[in-house]
Amino acid sequence: MKIICAHDYQDMSRKAANIISAQVIMKPNCVLGLATGGTPLGMYAQLINWYNKGDIDFSEVTTINLDEYRGLPREHEQSYWYFMHKNFFEHINIRLDHVYVPDGANTDAEKACKEYDEIIHRFGGVDMQLLGIGVDGHIGFNEPGAAFELGTHCVDLAESTIEANKRFFASADEVPRQAYTMGIKTIMQARKVLLIANGKAKAKAMRTAFFGPVTPAVPASILQMHPDLTVVADEEAWSECPEVIGQ
Repeated sequence: MKIICAHDYQDMSRKAANIISAQVIMKPNCVLGLATGGTPLGMYAQLINWYNKGDIDFSEVTTINLDEYRGLPREHEQSYWYFMHKNFFEHINIRLDHVYVPDGANTDAEKACKEYDEIIHRFGGVDMQLLGIGVDGHIGFNEPGAAFELGTHCVDLAESTIEANKRFFASADEVPRQAYTMGIKTIMQARKVLLIANGKAKAKAMRTAFFGPVTPAVPASILQMHPDLTVVADEEAWSECPEVIGQ
């Protein structure tokens, strides 16, 4: 595990973008596993900036996103398909037939998850998987207690996850109660994993995930076992980890 302590959100975003861009430069036709949420927005903005300067080319890249709300069509402004296009894909030269997000509009959970696993398999797996981390240690939508051996599957969202995401909807009642998510087994099969985090709200999760026991109660803790894991977080996110802050 490689640990990087950034000064603040901007520094974290730039350092993470450096790692992603290096992957694309080293392997122009790489498969990137991408994530949504507030944490990676600064990183995506930095990558867009470097693309506009001609420093990075996404024309051969394939992207496979972590998750999607079950029941939301692509056109819904809170779908992760919409998020990725608005915040990243529309601003770079990636081929739109090379971007994949679980089909939230397909309410046949078994079929939707099987088809997504087949897509991942068809591309030979993920070269670099980007992750955020929830305040309870979840990754993707793999909630505490999730089995480590699962591929893509449908999950019932925890109340803490619904609470965290309700700010994006008119009310908590509008937040979908289920989602399709890449499973921990699939995440662990990625050749490289990059996890990013910022802010004091993530400090406890960072402590339990990377300096506590490996347990399904803290899904991110399994990443301690990954052979090529990089964790980039700011000082606030590492604030409960003297092993990092004291370096």
